[in-house]
Amino acid sequence: MSPEHSKLLLSVDLAGTFLFAVEGALIAVPANLDFLGVMVLAFSTALVGGIIRDVLIGASPPASLRDWRYATTAFAGGVIVFFLHPYIRAIPGPVILTLDAAALALFAVAGTEKALLYKMHPFIAVLLGAVTAVGGGTVRDVLLAQVPNVLRSDIYATAALAGAVVMVAATKLRVNPTLAAISGGLVCFSLRVISVWQHWNLPKAFTG
Repeated sequence: MSPEHSKLLLSVDLAGTFLFAVEGALIAVPANLDFLGVMVLAFSTALVGGIIRDVLIGASPPASLRDWRYATTAFAGGVIVFFLHPYIRAIPGPVILTLDAAALALFAVAGTEKALLYKMHPFIAVLLGAVTAVGGGTVRDVLLAQVPNVLRSDIYATAALAGAVVMVAATKLRVNPTLAAISGGLVCFSLRVISVWQHWNLPKAFTG
């Protein structure tokens, strides 16, 4: 990997880390958690998906535990929300949705990219991209004793999977790696935003 591409991947990873940390903390505050609880949810939402990915591909210890910038970024997001949550909650819903979709796209792309770098099969790389994107939020919901949103509503993990598929396909077609990542990210982001706007959901089993 070229130094420029490596730097881009790190920047994408850190940007997604910050956005997901803010999202996790925003959910922790109305749950009436204390400062430690807010930090735990910010860290979990931002980094657990990447930790799971790294463990599965054999990148040990995980990058987010080796590089202090990941934890620092996650905790920074949590601290900002803890002290400024009244102002952050005043941000319009569509803006929060856009940031969430951006974080989802960034993590789906970064997770897929890293899996491909470790020579994972394209199908597995797609799955690991989705795990990176939704793993932290799933753990967050479990910690709050909730059924994870990703399992019951909205086009969320599906958007991450779609973005990862596009990125892998573009990579196999020898598209420039940066362009492949942008293409996958745009597909994930667009599908997530449009699905919320149009109220799309995956079908559920008919229970009579």
